Amino acid sequence: QVQLVESGGGLVQAGTSLTLSCIASGRIFNSYTMAWFRQPPGKEREFVAVDGWRGGSSSYADSVKGRFTISRDNAKNTVFLQMNSLKPEDTAVYYCAATFGLYSTNRNEYNSWGQGTQVTVSS
Repeated sequence: QVQLVESGGGLVQAGTSLTLSCIASGRIFNSYTMAWFRQPPGKEREFVAVDGWRGGSSSYADSVKGRFTISRDNAKNTVFLQMNSLKPEDTAVYYCAATFGLYSTNRNEYNSWGQGTQVTVSS
């Protein structure tokens, strides 16, 4: 497992942008698939975006496709979520997650989680 710490959440207006960051511990960061999930108020945690290990492909939930971009800086053990054109329905606690050697959009496949960062989008 790795230790994950998210940052960058906040209160923003609809239509604006926000970038979340997640710093991971460990020396083999590029061997982990990194993902972002979110949990809207009163709902279950849902997949947002994933970036495959060792340069694998990325994929996105349909609800954020074209607006959100996941990227990573392996030298800094950091994964980012660039969120553009934010909507009120993007309001949620956003979690960074990691899994070793797999590629998955299923939250049950991830065994390392950050503490979450709140994103609130006002209309």
